[in-house]
Amino acid sequence: MTKQELIDYLQQHDKEQVKFAFADIDGVLRGKVISKQKLLDTLESGIGFCDVAFGWDSNDAAYDNVKLTGWHTGYPDRQVHIDLSTLRTIPWQNDLPFFLADFSASDVAACSRSLLKKVVKQCDDMGYHAEFAQEFEWFNFNETPQSLEQKQFTSIEPMTPGMFGYSILRTSLQSDFYFDLIDQLNKFNIPIEGIHTETGPGVYEAAITHDNTLAAADKAVLLKTAVKEIAYKHGIMASFMAKWNEQLPGCSGHIHQSLWHPATKENIFYSETDSHHMSELMKHYVAGLLYCLPHVLPMYAPTVNSYKRLVEGAWAPTTITWGVDNRTTAIRVLHPTIKNTRIEMRVPGSDSNPYLAIAASLASGLYGIKHQLPLNIPATKGNGYTDKDNGVLPSSLLEAATHMQQSSIAKDLFGDEFVDHFTKTRLWECRQFNKHVTDWELKRYFEII
Repeated sequence: MTKQELIDYLQQHDKEQVKFAFADIDGVLRGKVISKQKLLDTLESGIGFCDVAFGWDSNDAAYDNVKLTGWHTGYPDRQVHIDLSTLRTIPWQNDLPFFLADFSASDVAACSRSLLKKVVKQCDDMGYHAEFAQEFEWFNFNETPQSLEQKQFTSIEPMTPGMFGYSILRTSLQSDFYFDLIDQLNKFNIPIEGIHTETGPGVYEAAITHDNTLAAADKAVLLKTAVKEIAYKHGIMASFMAKWNEQLPGCSGHIHQSLWHPATKENIFYSETDSHHMSELMKHYVAGLLYCLPHVLPMYAPTVNSYKRLVEGAWAPTTITWGVDNRTTAIRVLHPTIKNTRIEMRVPGSDSNPYLAIAASLASGLYGIKHQLPLNIPATKGNGYTDKDNGVLPSSLLEAATHMQQSSIAKDLFGDEFVDHFTKTRLWECRQFNKHVTDWELKRYFEII
């Protein structure tokens, strides 16, 4: 879309305001509503936005351990540029025009969308076209922000009771919400391949239709906020927390991915002659995913809570494994048809920043291709939780972030500045958790010790 096309669109639809947003390091959308004139005046120069958005955590507490911004820099403005190709309207907000933005032109290392764009360029330069799609699980609750505060986040009430995965009955209880999700997301240009209940009270899973890498990540980021806003309209709260209850399954954010020939449109992951229908290039890609996994794990599992999902027997992987249509491994290879041959990376939780999780997958796979890594790890048949020959995933954010901070592989993939900033924000998360007294500690030690 050109500037003139944008002007014509806004005039034709009589729109005087627009909304824009960008993702912070946690994948939380930060933005504002601006006037039509403000948008038009700043298309080339960008809009000044306080860089504290990259200097604080998801609860707006300022980091004290990062170089990029802070009290030592005075929190200046950085220029954020709106991507006109991302125009869509928000159907539940009177079709307000909406744009995504990023800091690519300002070279802000903490901008996750900018990082993904760099990885996509590497892929293009290597002669491949990548297709991605992320799917999400999330829990829905009969709560409001006010009710949770009043209850101090205790006795939280799920939208429906019971463990009814793939239930067509449970969705009938909230059919207005269920079908509103489908309709509104599609109108918001987030086409959904399917949506269903998962096992657990009030939990849904939605799969987004695959698209080119950046568009797929945009849709994944937007889906999380869109679902929450649509839920609000129905008096429901949606949570993408990785593990909200120790007795229930966690929430995944699996990433499906494939490489295609840009000219012939052929799926270059597929081989007719291989026993698993995996091309040599696909094997290198899988080898790269496995090799880089311990070095980039915080990009898939970014919070303290993420690692409470990654436990044995809870439908989330714990080992460095791959398998053919095996849901107990970190990487699941699928080859039902030539068109649908792909890789499912099963490590990410629904709490992941899609830009970072997808960047981690694509960069790792390309690393395997660049270095012609052999797929020496055999496919796991059966229980992947017990297949520990090639290693297990770190069990905490502290362990994973410390490993990534020191990793030359991570720095090779994403640059020193990003790795330094990102890992320090993850270590900050660990510090915030460690100084908090939990209910578990009170119940265990208050009286007895």
